[in-house]
Amino acid sequence: MASLPSITDEHFGDLPDGTGITLYTLTNSQGLEAKIMNYGGVITSLKAPDRNGNFENIVHGFDSLTPYIEEQVPYFGALIGRFGNRIAGGKFTIDGETYQLDTNNGANHLHGGFEGFDKKVWAATPFKTESTVGLKLFLESADGDQGYPGNLKVNVTYTLTNDNELVVDFQATTDKATPVNLTQHSYFNLAGEGTILDHLMMIDADKFTPVDEALIPTGELRPVANTPFDFREPTPIGARINQENQQLAYGQGYDHNFVLNKKAPGAFELAARVVEPDSGRVLEVRTEEPGIQFYSGNFLDGTLKGQGRTYEYRSGFCLEPQHFPDSPNQPDFASTILRPGEEYSTRMSYTFLTQDDSAHNEIGR
Repeated sequence: MASLPSITDEHFGDLPDGTGITLYTLTNSQGLEAKIMNYGGVITSLKAPDRNGNFENIVHGFDSLTPYIEEQVPYFGALIGRFGNRIAGGKFTIDGETYQLDTNNGANHLHGGFEGFDKKVWAATPFKTESTVGLKLFLESADGDQGYPGNLKVNVTYTLTNDNELVVDFQATTDKATPVNLTQHSYFNLAGEGTILDHLMMIDADKFTPVDEALIPTGELRPVANTPFDFREPTPIGARINQENQQLAYGQGYDHNFVLNKKAPGAFELAARVVEPDSGRVLEVRTEEPGIQFYSGNFLDGTLKGQGRTYEYRSGFCLEPQHFPDSPNQPDFASTILRPGEEYSTRMSYTFLTQDDSAHNEIGR
């Protein structure tokens, strides 16, 4: 018998400055459960059923706050901002003024800097309706934060529906022109543990953005046809990941932005679909964004452990909806500059199905 959606909270630990962090548990009427904390807006756990109704945590995370603040955690489950992905040299120019950001990824800027939104304490307000349960998060990023111009006000809302969909809505406003490119950085393993190489991946993209050795886009939009980047039909992640290919060598596997096929700019559409054949779990990612970063967990090395698991090489994948990397320095890419008087707004969602109840859904377009 289905139950009503619920939300509970608990103390999850304290930051070094004594700030207490709260962990919220969102549960829908089907029993799907998402745990989200107000530090980094991190999804620490997400329990979804397999085809037999057995629930398993399908994201990488930890049981306590300590590893998130003491370990070099590669953005497990976090909200990313002000700018997801890389900015070359950590530099960009707006209206003739050049800004220097943190360079926290070699010579480049990655995911908002040393103290990006993944390391901020967000104000959190839980909410519940008859058919949804969720968490509203709010953050003020001051002028100069990690080198970015403007005071940025950010709202992110997680909404868990009774249809096993976790919707993430992003809004932001600024008082000075600044780049904004927000995303969510969960690592998924639909089997719960082991490798992700047997997961069947579909990405609705005819092109991708090739990169240089520092993983900065060259500016080209390259067709995926006849390359290891063609996921237009469901393909095991591991099928071509070890092929000799300069792009795969640069990323040590997949760590690339895919140019999504869109019926119209900003359309909220299916971007990627992943099936784990043994469990029957299916993940669908929808977004309004023009691109999605597919990362195959190439830098996981077994040093991180949590929730009874060891996070081994290629044991998790990320699908990060986004504008294209290095957009502030790429005039041919869609602009990521938010100006005063404008509102940044984008929506993404994760839908959790099983092969039995999604067999009628067309895989792909």
